[in-house]
Amino acid sequence: MEIGIDSFAATKSQSSGHNAVADMQEMDNLLERIVLADQAGLAVFGLGEHHRREFLDSASSLILAAAAARTKNIKLTSAVTVLSAADPVRVFQSFATLDIISKGRAEMVVGRGSFIEAFPLFGYDLDDYDALFTEKLDLLLKIRDNERVDWSGKFRAPLQNAPIYPRPVQEPLPIWVGVGGTPQSFVRAGMLGLPLMVAVIGGETHRFKPLVDLYREAGAKAGHPEEKLQVGLHSLGYIAQTSQQARDEFFPGYAEVFTRIGKERGWGPVTRAQFDAQNGPTGALLVGSPQEVAEKIRRHSEALGGITRFTFQMDNANLPHDKLMNSIELIGKEIVPLLK
Repeated sequence: MEIGIDSFAATKSQSSGHNAVADMQEMDNLLERIVLADQAGLAVFGLGEHHRREFLDSASSLILAAAAARTKNIKLTSAVTVLSAADPVRVFQSFATLDIISKGRAEMVVGRGSFIEAFPLFGYDLDDYDALFTEKLDLLLKIRDNERVDWSGKFRAPLQNAPIYPRPVQEPLPIWVGVGGTPQSFVRAGMLGLPLMVAVIGGETHRFKPLVDLYREAGAKAGHPEEKLQVGLHSLGYIAQTSQQARDEFFPGYAEVFTRIGKERGWGPVTRAQFDAQNGPTGALLVGSPQEVAEKIRRHSEALGGITRFTFQMDNANLPHDKLMNSIELIGKEIVPLLK
């Protein structure tokens, strides 16, 4: 199983308006964490895509390219690219360029995004939420598999024998589909034979098993071999020497972030009791000691019928840089060996 980190490039300047000095420091810190993840033996580092004040990841491929120049082994991926609001040609060109810079370590996870700011920002209608993604994923895969492309659709100008450059080092460039809880998304990924990254940020992870089964069944019916139908899991997590320490350090920022998001989405404020329950044996959060979290990852894998990748999302809990660095070291030194 591959173990990695996902980040949204959270910035501390979010509450006081734009602060260039703070943003530069946060970016330096983020790149330092990616370098450490590489040195610690983690398999992958992913960056999200948001268009909000509190995150610096609106151009994730640029950040990943900077990281590529400083790292040697770690895979570098989006987590996720909001493909519905992007031009598949430019997305492919950006990640093909990243693949060249990184000498074959680029990947992307494409999805529709859990925030909606990208749609009005780039002139798209939310009523076309699913149709946009379906059409653009079709074009992206055609570009990946063909140097010259003939294509037409509803939301973009047609391409006629159009050459798309540069071409990546990897053939094919790995493309995962990021999903939440929509059954159609799982089925679509299976029919296309694409690896699946399941984002579980709340509830109980084992409840996603029927959806993962739909993915595998759709892939098998479409004739894709079992080894091609990989499943990854993305969850909020954080590691410290003891479970109590990890939860005490993670909770304040977690509560602040999810209470704020909750106001936008009609949720109530986050309580410590809810947080502790989510850290129970079947809950979605993986906040604790190395031994406890490794056992929980193994338990989640068994519940979902086997996963090939797990990524921790930890930096939107407003944790200091030094604590995030320590958590990455613990993941590399203790969790990775335990799961091997």
